Amino acid sequence: MAILEAKALSIAYGEKTVLEQLDLRIPPGKITVLIGSNGCGKSTLLRTIARLRQPSSGAILLDGKQLSSMSSKEIARQLAMLPQGPEAPEGLTVRQLVRQGRYPHQSWLKQWSQEDERMVKYALDATRTAEFAERSLQALSGGQRQRAWIALALAQGTDMLLLDEPTTYLDLTHQVDILDMLFELNEREGRTIVMVLHDLNLACRYAHHMVAVSEGGIYDEGPPEQIMTEEMVRHVFRMRCRIAEDPIFHTPYCIPEGRGRMISSETRTREAVQ
Repeated sequence: MAILEAKALSIAYGEKTVLEQLDLRIPPGKITVLIGSNGCGKSTLLRTIARLRQPSSGAILLDGKQLSSMSSKEIARQLAMLPQGPEAPEGLTVRQLVRQGRYPHQSWLKQWSQEDERMVKYALDATRTAEFAERSLQALSGGQRQRAWIALALAQGTDMLLLDEPTTYLDLTHQVDILDMLFELNEREGRTIVMVLHDLNLACRYAHHMVAVSEGGIYDEGPPEQIMTEEMVRHVFRMRCRIAEDPIFHTPYCIPEGRGRMISSETRTREAVQ
């Protein structure tokens, strides 16, 4: 199983350094979630370790080999990246989109094969998109469309999936549906999954490993039970909160402080009696 690492990684936009001298090792076969405030660099970090942008210094290693020395096709056969808000040509069907995932495996000598067809079928079945495979992406709901894009990534046949905010713009039902599907892929096939999420409670529910990005580096990383603390949230998000236990999943549950409607104890008692 491929091991992805960043060593002494620095990333800059022009003269502004976003991340500096960062070291990171992605646990193989686990779900890793990157968290942090808006603009902290977590999406930039994900795009850099997928070689969608160049670091200003440092190295990204895949099984000990620098990504900078590998061809795009070689990288795409080992890791699949789904950026935030991907776009496709109008009229493209789900099946046509998913077939694009086999591009890294094509060459002048090796054209479309039975293995390519099998992987497309697998990706459609795994994401439950086979039933609308002949429909255009524009005709789908947001949740269906996101599953189609994940099917594209699965069709690449990689052991590693990188997803930048895969639940953005989805309602809660579709967020949970997408995350459940990714969790099942990890459980069933042992795929390494790295994703950026904004919802801390969903991150705690699904992540085996969390990385909190702040102030140009990694503030803390580890299992959610270890790093999801009131101090971490206060430092990384500049927000006071209480950390409780999720009553269903027994994972950390962040309750932010702030203004809101306070229900009196008398009202709670009356509603409980009713």
